Amino acid sequence: MKALLCDIGGVLYVGDTPIEGAVEAIARLKEHVPVRFLTNTTQKTGAQVVGKLQAMGFDIGPDEVITALDVTKMLLEREKSGALFLLTDDAASFFDDLPKEPCRYVVVGDAQKNFSYENLNRAFRVLLQGGELLAAAKNRYFKDEDGELSMDAGGFVAALEYASNKEARIVGKPSPEFYRLACASMGISPEETVMVGDDIEGDILGAQEAGIKAVLVRTGKFTPDDLKWGIEPDIVLDSIAEINTLL
Repeated sequence: MKALLCDIGGVLYVGDTPIEGAVEAIARLKEHVPVRFLTNTTQKTGAQVVGKLQAMGFDIGPDEVITALDVTKMLLEREKSGALFLLTDDAASFFDDLPKEPCRYVVVGDAQKNFSYENLNRAFRVLLQGGELLAAAKNRYFKDEDGELSMDAGGFVAALEYASNKEARIVGKPSPEFYRLACASMGISPEETVMVGDDIEGDILGAQEAGIKAVLVRTGKFTPDDLKWGIEPDIVLDSIAEINTLL
């Protein structure tokens, strides 16, 4: 292992509480290998994510966090295109500096209250007019601040796919391109990298399909049924606090 990729929500913290031993484990790990922290959250920008982590005591800087919103913006900038955004108001404001036209994409994330019929139908019509569907993430659910599982954006992405008869392009995890971009930011190959996550599909299977070894932790959204899906993590740990055993 020459580098580590690490999920954030459910692995480093749940709600507003760090996982026991996580702050210390990350500090020690960073003494030995470079680390990038990956998140599919589309409710917060990268700066907001970093601020929350630092407030919890994690020594993590802006250049160490890669979000699905970051990669989505890079794609739109490269394509010189605007988009219709199904996101929270805060997340949508992250794209305010992009051109409004041409609008060749629909971008879907965790829009929460903005998942109204009116907004979904507006997105549907853009797709019918030739727009491409971009899913910043397609997770089924996430561990919410109240400790319970809540619906993520995946179900709404699936609804637009069904209605428009178009397949979404996944920008965040489990996209292999997302993982390879994270490895490239450290100058390390996927084969020399380990991913740590609590999502059996997005974190474990996604990383493995990019050629990265994957460690599943029994925190966050993990449930024992995850180990019955036919997806085999390379290692299973009780929490991120045990990650230094890999050293």
